[in-house]
Amino acid sequence: MKAWGGRFKGKTEPLMERFSASIGFDWALYEYDIEGSKAHAEMLHKIGILDEKEREIIINALEEVKREIQEGEFVFSNALEDIHMHIEARLIDKAGEIGKKLHTGRSRNDQVALDMRMYLKKELGEIRDLLRNVLHSFITRAEKEKETIMPGYTHMQRAQITTFAHHLLAYYQMLKRDLERLIQIWKTVDVLPLGSGAIAGSTIPLDREFVRERLNFSSISENSMDTIADRDFVLESIYSIAMIMIHLSRLAEDLIIFSTDEFAFVSLPDELCTGSSLMPHKKNPDSLELIRGKTSRVIGDLFSIFSLLKGLPLTYNRDLQEDKEPLFHAISTVKDVLSIVELCIKGMSVNREKMKEAVYESFMPAVEMAEYLTLKGIPFRQAHVIVGKLVRDCEDKGKQLRNLKLEDLRTYSEAFDKDIIAHIDPLTILRNRKTMGAASFEEVERQIVAERHYLNS
Repeated sequence: MKAWGGRFKGKTEPLMERFSASIGFDWALYEYDIEGSKAHAEMLHKIGILDEKEREIIINALEEVKREIQEGEFVFSNALEDIHMHIEARLIDKAGEIGKKLHTGRSRNDQVALDMRMYLKKELGEIRDLLRNVLHSFITRAEKEKETIMPGYTHMQRAQITTFAHHLLAYYQMLKRDLERLIQIWKTVDVLPLGSGAIAGSTIPLDREFVRERLNFSSISENSMDTIADRDFVLESIYSIAMIMIHLSRLAEDLIIFSTDEFAFVSLPDELCTGSSLMPHKKNPDSLELIRGKTSRVIGDLFSIFSLLKGLPLTYNRDLQEDKEPLFHAISTVKDVLSIVELCIKGMSVNREKMKEAVYESFMPAVEMAEYLTLKGIPFRQAHVIVGKLVRDCEDKGKQLRNLKLEDLRTYSEAFDKDIIAHIDPLTILRNRKTMGAASFEEVERQIVAERHYLNS
C-alpha cells in the first residue's frame, strides 16, 4: 500500500503512476533527503518520540540505504513516485515498524523544500568557487595584456582606442556582479523549512532550532504556508545562473568574432575547438558557439519557473514538482560553461600586432582630436563638426589622421598647434585619459591591483 493509500479504494492507474512519478530526476536529492531524515530522527529522539535504540536503528538503516543508492544496488520504481517515498519504503523494509515512526511531524511538502535548499547551498557554493576561478583567470590575463592596444567598438564599428586588458575587465565586472548576486541569493536559500509540515505546522513539539543547528542553516522559516509554497529561492537561483550565462554568451560572441580571419585578434585553444568533416583547414569555435546555444536553454529554464509559479494558489500544488528539472539543468550547464571559459581565457593566444594594426589603421583618434580643440576653447559641438569634416576628407583622399602635417590641420582650425600629432598618438591617448574607470594604462593598472585584492580577501 502507498503511504497515502488508506483513503483510496483499489490501485492507482499505471499511466497515472508513470505520469506523476518524479523519481527519474529527483533521485539526485537522495543524499540530502537522507541527511535531513537523520537530523529529523535525532530531533524526534530529543523530544521523546524515539528512544535511543529506535534512533540508532533508523540512522543505521538510512546509512545502508545511502550505500545501496551510491553503489547502484537500489531499485527505483514509478509506483513509489519520488525519492522521499523510495527511501522511506526501503527504510521500513530494513527497520520494520520502527521505520514508520520517522515521518512523525513531517510532510513531503517541507521535506522536499529542505532537500532543495540543502542541494542549492552546496551547488551554489560550487558555482561561486568556479566563478571566482574565472575571475582570477581574467585578472591574470589582463595583467599580461595591459599594454596590448586594440579598437573598442560600438555598433561593431571601431570607436575608441582601448586595451585588451580593459576589454577583459569589462567582462570581469559583469561576472563580479554575478558573484555578488550569487552570494546574496545563497543567503535566501540558507533558511530551514523543516517543521512546517504539510501547511500549518504540528501539534507535536518539534524542535526546529535543534534541526537548524544540526543541518547548519542560518535561520528558520517564519510562516509555514509561505514555506511550503515558496520557490522564490529556486527562481532566484536560476535567475543568477541565467545572468552568468548571458554574460558568458556575450563574451563567447566577442571571442568568436575576434578569432575569425577577418579580425585575427585571438586564436582559441585547439582543445576547445573542432574541425570539419569536409574542409581540412577549418578550426571551429564550437565550445563558444555551444555556450551561446546553451544560454538560450537556461533562459528557458528561468521562464519555465516564472510560468510555473505565476498562478499557483497557496500552498503546495503538484505543479511544484516541475521545478527540479529546470534547476538541475541550469546548474549542470553553468558549471560546465564556467570551466570551459576558464580554460579558454587561460589558453587563448593574442595577436598583439594585429590588434595594434587595427588601431593605427583607423580614425579612432578623432575623438581625442575633438577633445583637443575643446581644451583650446572651441565648443565641443563645433569641434565635432571640424574633425568630422577632416575625417571625411581623409577618407576621400585615402589618408590617415597621422599622415597629416600641421599646416594641413590648420586649414580646418587655427587652434591646432604643433603638439597635436603627439596628442593623437594611440599610446599618448591611453596615457592621457583622466577619468576614473577609463581605458587608460593607469586606470587598468589600478583596477587590476584592486580586483586582485578583492579576490584574495
